[in-house]
Amino acid sequence: MPLLPDQCRYPSQTALLPPLTSSSPLYGRKCLVLDLDETLVHSSFQYIHDADFVIPVEIDNQFLNVYVIKRPGVDKFMERVGKIYEVIVFTASVSKYGDPLLDQLDINGDTVHHRLFRESCFNYQGSYIKNLAQLGRPLKDCIIIDNSPASYIFHPHHAVPVSSWFSDAHDNELLDMLPILEDLADSHKVSDVSLVLDVNI
Repeated sequence: MPLLPDQCRYPSQTALLPPLTSSSPLYGRKCLVLDLDETLVHSSFQYIHDADFVIPVEIDNQFLNVYVIKRPGVDKFMERVGKIYEVIVFTASVSKYGDPLLDQLDINGDTVHHRLFRESCFNYQGSYIKNLAQLGRPLKDCIIIDNSPASYIFHPHHAVPVSSWFSDAHDNELLDMLPILEDLADSHKVSDVSLVLDVNI
């Protein structure tokens, strides 16, 4: 892929996240950006008999049911990363779908610290890009987990790739990631996540 022009690589300096103060319980944590669809869950307008939950979404003045199944291990994964990272779910989906879904996925409201939707993405050549430089956090502390490499083309050395998930009940990728994420969260061990991910992933 050719180099992106500077104005595309960093289209705006406006921070997507509010600043953290030293009194915040999240202060000093690294930032973990999580994709939603096909990374944490799979959703469909088609009926899924073993759906974990159903989200009614209004489209063109009518409500349609979205059937959602959770990726194996997602509850344990979210519980763990929510304790050691500042967790942002960043999806190219719209908020009227993503918000009620995340209300179900983060039932206690203490795991996902921020939610970002389609309007926060940067549209580049028809793809929705998640620009980590716009988060308002030190880039050296930012990690993204996403099943779509196009989403993180601006910062590939900050990514932990994950395969697209649809229904495989034997999938273990989220739980398999936890050991490296626990190591990366330790600032004494890792001062710049991109130096580790560039070598190991």
